[in-house]
Amino acid sequence: MADLRGDLTDDGQVGKADRPRPDRPKRRSFTPEYKLAMVEAYDAATEPGAKGALLRREGLYHSHIIEWRKARDAGALNALAAKPSGPRTRKSEAEKENERLRARAEKAERELAKTKAALEIMKSTRALGTALRERGQRRASQDVIDEAFAALEPLLGVTAACAVSGKSRATVHRHRHPAPVVLGPRPAPTPHPAALSEQERAQVLTVLRSPRFVDKAPAQVWATLLDEGLYLCSISTMYRLLREHGEVRERRRQATHAARARPELVARAPSQVFTWDITKLKGPVKGVYYDLYVMIDIYSRYVVHWEVHTRENAELAEQFIASAIAANGGQAPAHVHADRGTSMTSKPVAALLADLNIARSHSRPRVSNDNPYSEAQFRTLKYCPAFPEQFGSLTHARAFCQQFFTYYNHEHRHSGIGLHTPASVHLGTAGQIRAERARTLQAAYAANPGRFRRKPTPPSLPTAAWINEPVKEETNSDTEQVA
Repeated sequence: MADLRGDLTDDGQVGKADRPRPDRPKRRSFTPEYKLAMVEAYDAATEPGAKGALLRREGLYHSHIIEWRKARDAGALNALAAKPSGPRTRKSEAEKENERLRARAEKAERELAKTKAALEIMKSTRALGTALRERGQRRASQDVIDEAFAALEPLLGVTAACAVSGKSRATVHRHRHPAPVVLGPRPAPTPHPAALSEQERAQVLTVLRSPRFVDKAPAQVWATLLDEGLYLCSISTMYRLLREHGEVRERRRQATHAARARPELVARAPSQVFTWDITKLKGPVKGVYYDLYVMIDIYSRYVVHWEVHTRENAELAEQFIASAIAANGGQAPAHVHADRGTSMTSKPVAALLADLNIARSHSRPRVSNDNPYSEAQFRTLKYCPAFPEQFGSLTHARAFCQQFFTYYNHEHRHSGIGLHTPASVHLGTAGQIRAERARTLQAAYAANPGRFRRKPTPPSLPTAAWINEPVKEETNSDTEQVA
């Protein structure tokens, strides 16, 4: 057989002179003649153990023979040829880029065609459906939506067609896969033939409640009885029987932690409730971060104070809170809220807040919406188009934050406070600004009343802001902490 292998080297490589690179990794390869010969020899081996001896002697697997036999039976001799070991022709970067651009262009053309078709369908459908609904013809409106969905589904698929046409996906699924209709009264459930009888169930409960096993878990009882040659039922069945009788409870002597109280804070004016948090800013190299400390007034969304440091610790947090109160004109809030980070729950911070007579509250563990104002503010910061991928230095980070928070406080119109700037709400000028907005809208309404469906009014100012809106609120206090 050796003459059919194509000059195999010690590692099984064919054609020593054909190898372009002697340092390339080498794999075994076989000539077509060798593969055919091995298939014939394997089929001809009839003695017991002869087939296995052939495979071990030649260093082959049974899967080799199966694959080669399929190729032989199909007459694909070329499929049995070894793959060329020479260098492959690689496409240039320009050719690869052209293929990518061509694929993108074709995909964009297909998506554009689908979008155009969908728009043509929806132009007439929306107008007709709205007109029918306004006239109380709900059934006719539903028929229009069904027709639009039927036309859009081949173009967009079920999910997108439902989103565009307004048809419920659950309704589509229910209509296409209706539940079988049950006629007459529902049959009574029949017990499983393998279920324990009442006598067997009573026997299991008697064993579990016996003085010998009353202090043992069902798994221990099951194993002990099995060692004694007795099998009553499975472990899960033991648990199920005990659970049916209310006899599954925690009996070990372990501490139980009280549930964390949900923080509930309400502010109806600035400087009543502050919230603060710390976020990471990427530094110049991997593994280097700067810590951004931010204090926010939840009523006005005003960033009272911020700092950037190279680390996070309790001493810096204590100094940060003291500086925030000083930056607020020395006016301390009634409450300061934070999550349960090490700096937030540290003794220096707790002592400072106690000295200033400020009540502190903390988020519950693993609850993301207990500190929503800080989280939302960090999202606004990091999704800003000008936010860099990384900061070159601590000075760079501080310069960017100075520019961003100045803009955020004095120029950014916040949707949560009637599209006023946080500074105007915090400093008390928002009422005057809203009155000016109202006069401008009134003048526009007087000049062109036909452009308005109703008399325009500017967005209202918030009356209260809260962290976890309390179910019951005190009416004699501007700020309260329910828990």
